[in-house]
Amino acid sequence: MATKNTSIALGDHLESYARSKVQSGAFGSVSEVVRDALRRAEERDARLERLRQLIREGEESGPARPFDWDAFLARKFPDA
Repeated sequence: MATKNTSIALGDHLESYARSKVQSGAFGSVSEVVRDALRRAEERDARLERLRQLIREGEESGPARPFDWDAFLARKFPDA
């Protein structure tokens, strides 16, 4: 993966937090902390988009059909 240097302003709190992650040994550099955070944000965005897609599919599938819990339970647990 090719890397490109980019300058960002973290603010005191986030800079301190990122440096503490490096000092703890969890990351090798502040850049690694930022890359990890961005990867996680990207993954979260992808999960949210998938959920939105599933919601749209559900809404477009029409109204729900009636569900008979008693019949379902009788099929699943015939000896009960």
